[in-house]
Amino acid sequence: MKTFDDLKFNLHPKKGFDTHAVMFFDNGYGISVITGEDAYSNDEYPYECAVIEGNKDKFNIVIDTPITNDVIGFCDKDKITEIMKQIQEL
Repeated sequence: MKTFDDLKFNLHPKKGFDTHAVMFFDNGYGISVITGEDAYSNDEYPYECAVIEGNKDKFNIVIDTPITNDVIGFCDKDKITEIMKQIQEL
């Protein structure tokens, strides 16, 4: 089972965001995690994430899963791992 520690963060190309990590799972879903001043985050909970589908070159946010119907803001590493496990179990 993949966890937060398996994510690889790179610089985000859009102003207002700092870093971005994307990972896809065997079930066709994935997770997108961002940081930065425009993310729904703060110092204590620095990550915003979304359930996605597609591939590393082109993906879309999925808003019709039992996990969420929107992006998920104000996450810490443990919350991201929890969400990653839920996505992998879809």
